Amino acid sequence: MFLTGKKRGYLGKKMGEDDRVARLNVTEETYVETIDALMRERGYAGVTDIAEELGIKSPSVTSMLKKLDALGFVKYTPYRNVTLTEKGRDLAAFLKEQQRSLQAFLTLLGVDEIVAENDACAIEHILQAPTLERLSKFVEFTQATPQGRSWIECFKKYEGVKKSPKR
Repeated sequence: MFLTGKKRGYLGKKMGEDDRVARLNVTEETYVETIDALMRERGYAGVTDIAEELGIKSPSVTSMLKKLDALGFVKYTPYRNVTLTEKGRDLAAFLKEQQRSLQAFLTLLGVDEIVAENDACAIEHILQAPTLERLSKFVEFTQATPQGRSWIECFKKYEGVKKSPKR
């Protein structure tokens, strides 16, 4: 596996600690996520389906699929459906996990669920892997320990005091 330029590496959950998988840029990651979602929803992902989902033209999709194929994230054959490779499935699973953690973190803070989902989707692409791991661990801490639950309760009380009218 590889890391290049401004790509952000992460340790895949199913992989050994020494195995690295590449992170792509935001656009490339969005393609991988879209292909994954279409495959789960429909059982396949075609160029037209991807173009419709992303609101772009088919030639742009074809160009990106060629690039993702060369990078080893998808298997693309013209006029056929696109599939994610193991590397692509690993990245899609990683992104989904990170989005869930971010969404859980934001909802813990009291952010509306729909807003939290949209924000988590945007944030996941810009945070470094160590930051995402720390946020994920913090969410686990708040849900699995009495101290963590206490912190959340204290935050809610603090927030309530700040919102209440001054006397």
